[in-house]
Formats: sequence, structure tokens, C-alpha cells
Amino acid sequence: MTQNTATQAPASLDEASIASLVEIINLLASVRDAMSDEMVARLAGAVSEGLILLDRLTRNEGLMRLLQMLDRQESQNMMIALSEAIHAASHEIPVAAPATGGLACMLRLARDPGAQEGMRLLSVIGKHMSDSLREQHRHGG
Repeated sequence: MTQNTATQAPASLDEASIASLVEIINLLASVRDAMSDEMVARLAGAVSEGLILLDRLTRNEGLMRLLQMLDRQESQNMMIALSEAIHAASHEIPVAAPATGGLACMLRLARDPGAQEGMRLLSVIGKHMSDSLREQHRHGG
């Protein structure tokens, strides 16, 4: 029975391969030597806490539902719009004159189409949130 020479491993390593292996071995030895018992204990504790947190997060039905909803394109569009609005507001608010207060200020705000859209958005979100909470309550949630 003859073997295919193309599938056989090379009989010897060249000097560059050996030098690379030696460097990797030296690196691993240096890392092992550099880590104290305290560092290993802290790392183990951090990994343990991370696994506990991950376990709690994956058991949280509400968070898992939120993550599923955020995977939808329309939810991603809403999150992008929200992040852009927060960014724009963070630049606009500090340079704007403080609100004067009073009824005249409220009337100016009420005439602003952007403010009306914002109030409508919050109203729609509030309506759907209330409907969802009532439905959950009806089902014992």
C-alpha cells in the first residue's frame, strides 16, 4: 500500500518554525511566572462572577424578550433615532437659554411641532406599555 506524499507531514521543521515555537513557549512561561497567586485568584473570581452574571441575565425573561425585540429592524431604527436624539440634545441643551417658565413658555412649547411629535411619541409608548402591563396582569404575570 502506497501513501500519498502530499498528505504526509514534513519530516523536519525548518529553523524559522522552530524559532517561532521557542518564542511561543518562552512567552507562555513568562506569563505563568508573572502571574502571582493573588492574580490567579482575582482572575478566577472575576470569571466566576462573570458566569454568575451571565446565568442571571439568561434567566431574566424580560431581558431576553427585550434582546429579541431589539433584533428586529424597526427596533434597531428606533434605537438609532434615540441615540441620535440624545446626541443632538446633549449639544443643544447646554448652549440654549434656560426656560423662563410660566404659561407663555408652555404655550410656545405647545406650538413647537417637534415638541408635539415628542409628546405624541411618549403618548404612544405609554399607551402600548399600559396595554401590555394590563395584559400581563390578566394572565397572572
